[in-house]
Amino acid sequence: MKKFLKVASIVLVIAMLACFASCGGNGDEKEKLIMATNAAFPPYEYKEGDKIVGIDAEIAEAIAKELGMELEIIDTEFGSIVGGVQSGKYDIGMAGMTVTEDRLKSVNFSTSYAKGVQSVIVLEDSKYTSYEDFYTGYDKDGNPNGVIDDLKIGVQQDTTGDIYASDKPEKWGFGEDSVIRYKTGADAVQALIAGKVDCVIIDNEPAKSFVEANEGLKILKTSYVEEDYAIAIAKEDTELLEKINAALEKLTDDGTIPGIIEKYIPAK
Repeated sequence: MKKFLKVASIVLVIAMLACFASCGGNGDEKEKLIMATNAAFPPYEYKEGDKIVGIDAEIAEAIAKELGMELEIIDTEFGSIVGGVQSGKYDIGMAGMTVTEDRLKSVNFSTSYAKGVQSVIVLEDSKYTSYEDFYTGYDKDGNPNGVIDDLKIGVQQDTTGDIYASDKPEKWGFGEDSVIRYKTGADAVQALIAGKVDCVIIDNEPAKSFVEANEGLKILKTSYVEEDYAIAIAKEDTELLEKINAALEKLTDDGTIPGIIEKYIPAK
């Protein structure tokens, strides 16, 4: 009988140790929050060495801390972020991402945490002074009814710059035939410098970084589109959506998010 109890006790101890090992019994392990981004979009996300930094990276870190989670950032192509979030490969997507009707078919979005502007980059000696110069005329309601011949607009594939520019002229786009898509904004800018496109449409903050880094470029004064940035979350994960919205509200009210944005985009 004693021998049986001794064996049973050993089995129980082994089972408890296995449980602690598999369940993180030391209490130090945190649930991960996996964020997908495209780290070629300064100042929202970019690389310093091997580390991904920027506005979105710091806001995501603050959210993870608020939720008691450990943040993991994965760099991927912009066009694969929504699909990855939808499939559950990533928990959230943050990449200066705008809410669109098409994206809402696949994922939910948090409340907005920052505002963005789509700007137009041209060569310094360009004859264009506004994106409105790309249209041939307007109808009786003031909407464009055509674009100039052989217009070539460079965009980063799958971004809102791509979506807006590819739309019909009557919806203030320029049509599919006028748009040339590139894997990154930097590739589109290099195409502009090489004379392969007439302009590049991209978010204003990356646009400023590209102009600063490359001589002979300028940003047109007239903004093309104004929009709000938000966080992509899987449709079925309503609990995470609620938690992130609550965290965004708190981090905005206590000045954390405005402080992060001010750090990268100082108010004039």
